Parts: sequence; C-alpha cells; structure tokens
Amino acid sequence: MPLNLDLIAAGGILTVHLLFILWVITGWLWTRRRPVARNLHIASVIYGIAIEVSNLPCPLTLAEDFFERRGGLVPLRGPFLLRLLEDVVYPDVPLSVLVACAVTICLAILAVHWLRWRRRADW
Repeated sequence: MPLNLDLIAAGGILTVHLLFILWVITGWLWTRRRPVARNLHIASVIYGIAIEVSNLPCPLTLAEDFFERRGGLVPLRGPFLLRLLEDVVYPDVPLSVLVACAVTICLAILAVHWLRWRRRADW
C-alpha cells in the first residue's frame, strides 16, 4: 500500500491541533517571567475563547477535513473538541456543555495571568 501523503498531512494537522489545545490549557505553567511566551499564550487563550463561542470553524479543523477528503476519507463532522471528546471520553456530551467548559477553563487561565500581573513579581 503506497503512502498517502494527504492522510499523513491530516495526521500532522491533528497533532498540531492537539498541541495547540495543550498549549492553551497548560501554557501558563511556562510563561512566568517570559514576556513573549506570556503574550503569545494570552493571545492563544483569547483566540480559543473566540473560536469556541463563535460559529466559525477552526482553521485547523478545516485543513484536517480538506486533507482527509483528498486522502479518501469522509471527514468527521463538528468541532474538533467535540469530536475528540466524543470519540475518546464523553460519547453523549452536548456541544453547549463542552463550549461552556472550554470557555470556563480559558477564563480561569486568563485569571492566572491577571493575578500574576497584579502581583508583578511573577509577571
């Protein structure tokens, strides 16, 4: 069976997607006293909130679907986070619950940055 570069690209994009989500969730752990990383992380968290509360699809999901289609697969439907959690952990969780949880986590992360800024010692 020959290598299907489109499916390899889809897998690579999926990996980047997972890494981005991990960055959004855990990036605050590595941003203390690192202004460039901190600003990038805050921007990533705000983007995460925006993409969750809007009806716009994530560009990474669109790219993954594109390469899956070109590779001969039928792309999964729905937002990446919902697909991931449905497939792995929560098969019957409504999208609204996942969005609420994701936004709550992102707001808590922004609160960590805000508290650091107020103390200035760790900023």
